[in-house]
Amino acid sequence: MSTNDGNGFPFFKLLVLTGAIFASVSSEFLPTGLLPEMAAELRVSESQIGLLVTVFAGTVVVSTAPLTVLTRRYSRKWLMVLLLGIFALTNVLCAIAPTYWFLLAARILGGLAHGLFWAVTGPYAARLVPKHQLARAISVTNAGGTLAFILGVPLGTFLGHALGWRFAFAAMAAVVLVFMVFVIVYLPPVSHLVPLATGEIPLPAHKDRSLPAVLIVCVTVVLVITGHNVFYTYIAPWAIQVGGVDEAWVSGLLFAYGAAGAIGLALGGAFGDRYPRGSVNLALVGVALSVLGLGAFGTDAVPIVIGMVLWSVFFGGVPALMHSRVLHSASERIRDLAAAWLTTAFNLAIGGGALLGGALLDGLGIAVLPWFAAAIIAAGLVFVLATDRTRIALHR
Repeated sequence: MSTNDGNGFPFFKLLVLTGAIFASVSSEFLPTGLLPEMAAELRVSESQIGLLVTVFAGTVVVSTAPLTVLTRRYSRKWLMVLLLGIFALTNVLCAIAPTYWFLLAARILGGLAHGLFWAVTGPYAARLVPKHQLARAISVTNAGGTLAFILGVPLGTFLGHALGWRFAFAAMAAVVLVFMVFVIVYLPPVSHLVPLATGEIPLPAHKDRSLPAVLIVCVTVVLVITGHNVFYTYIAPWAIQVGGVDEAWVSGLLFAYGAAGAIGLALGGAFGDRYPRGSVNLALVGVALSVLGLGAFGTDAVPIVIGMVLWSVFFGGVPALMHSRVLHSASERIRDLAAAWLTTAFNLAIGGGALLGGALLDGLGIAVLPWFAAAIIAAGLVFVLATDRTRIALHR
């Protein structure tokens, strides 16, 4: 049920969700910018600090669907408030962590909250708007994730370098608390449980008619996001070793990539509702060709900048388009579960892409990564084209 009262697009309410997602994603990836300082103080290797992100994502993969089932009957708004409170707590625990293992346990707690948070926020946004505004709404809320990479993680890194990594985590806890208050004050409760018709027998999720369509979207995400992360995870060393980019310019290159992704996200929101199939197909073609172009011509700074900007513009809207597609595909009764499975698919692909990319790097060298990435993304596009008619027929 939509809570849009007919007075227009609920932009401010969606921006509150955007801010909450910004705080969540910034918290997830904050250690990536503070590896040396955290490793030195806790007397562990940088790879062990990097493992904090991997463990976080792994926790999301194994916990999201079960926790979504366990919490299905609870208020979406107040569940969001609780989860944001847990995010704030985990950041405080990270800030005061006396040992590495204490820090690792705090990250596991954060991962438990993070997956469920994504499973709640997507369907919540869908209940604020009618179906024909879904892609636009999801694009607005997903901008929080994009902004986390453009502003949140770099700002947290700056604070960590200037005032210490513990202060960066404490500051992130304060940011999370601000958005928790915004959720309490400004977001309405929504009705998320679909009542049964008279005489209707409740069906388990595995018998829902829309389930195959949801699984098609999740498989698409696994293919496309795995291909993307095979290359993107190692983009900094690739740019330096293959492209000849000066190490001092890598942060600027990544900032340009993030800013271009914001453009892609805006385009996805603008055209995703009107042209849902065409937007996805064009985005995937563009991503595959851009990555292929980097593999073929990425031996100098200029083609690398052009290629990465194009890659990011085409990829920027893909996560929001996939969230929109899975919510369109799922019946009302399994929307929360569909969002949970999609979150699991994203995190499985992020971790799997990084592992596959690392194996290729060790076995064949870093120069092969864009070629393999383009091939996997192209396989995702072929899968989309082959299953589109089936998916559409299933959710009608």
